[in-house]
Amino acid sequence: IYLNAIRAIMMIEVTGKSTTAVIRQLRGLPELHSLHATNGAWDLIAEIRADGLADFDRVLREVRTIDGVLNSETSILLSSV
Repeated sequence: IYLNAIRAIMMIEVTGKSTTAVIRQLRGLPELHSLHATNGAWDLIAEIRADGLADFDRVLREVRTIDGVLNSETSILLSSV
């Protein structure tokens, strides 16, 4: 299904004590391949796989509109080295 997928890593900052609710909503996104709790400036790291740029753009918008998501930064994975 994701043969020529756009793959990206998204770092997510969550407000206050809303991490559990944010995780629950993120898990509902089929394009979210994996989700990890982390330390440092970001609270969560998600691997996203989308079929094309339109789907990728939609996923980014959906994540950013989740209540409790304060900030995010996304990097598209271009090639393996």
